[in-house]
Amino acid sequence: MKINTAKFVISNSDVDKCPQDKLPEYAFIGRSNVGKSSLINMMTNNKKLAKTSSTPGKTQLINHFIINDEWYLVDLPGYGYARTSKKTKKVFQKFITDYFVKRSQLVCAFVLVDSRHAPQKIDLEFMEWLGTNSIPFAIIFTKTDKLKKGEWDRNFKVYSSKMMETWAEMPEYFTTSSLHKTGAEEVLEYIDTINESLKTQS
Repeated sequence: MKINTAKFVISNSDVDKCPQDKLPEYAFIGRSNVGKSSLINMMTNNKKLAKTSSTPGKTQLINHFIINDEWYLVDLPGYGYARTSKKTKKVFQKFITDYFVKRSQLVCAFVLVDSRHAPQKIDLEFMEWLGTNSIPFAIIFTKTDKLKKGEWDRNFKVYSSKMMETWAEMPEYFTTSSLHKTGAEEVLEYIDTINESLKTQS
C-alpha cells in the first residue's frame, strides 16, 4: 500500500465525538517514549503529522488521521512514564478503555514495544486485556536500529517465550526502525490485506 494522503481529522477525549462514518480504524498505542509518533510519521512519509517530543507523553488525546480517504490511523496516548499527575493518568486510562470497548470501527490495535527491552509487565498486561476483550492486535517492535547484530534475535526469543506463557501462539508482529525507515511497508501491507478482506465481507 502506498499512502498518498494523510490528513488530520480530529483530537478529543470523548469516544462519542470520534468520526461517525464506518471507515475501518487502526489504533497505535504503547508505552510513552516507545517511538510511536516517529513510526507514524515514517509510515505516512510526513515528518509533521504526529507530534514528536523528547518529553514522554506528548500525545494526550485520541487523534484521528484519515489515510487515502479509506481508513483511519488512530494515535492514542502512551501509557507508562508520561509526566502527568495520577488524576490525569486515570482520565487517560478511562478514555483509552472507552475507545477500545466502544469503538466498533476499530479493526486492529498495534501495540508498540521497544525492541531493546525485556518483556515489560505493563505491555504484557495490556495485551492480555486486549485478548480478554476480544480486541484483535498485532505487535510492532520499534527501534531495532539501536540493537547490535544478534541482539534482536536473542531479545525476540525471550519475548516470544514470555508471550507463550499466556498465548497459544505468538501474535502477528513486525520489526521497525524509524531511523532506517524499515518495517513500515510490511505494516501497511498487513492493513491493506485486512481492508481488502473487509470489502469482500460487505
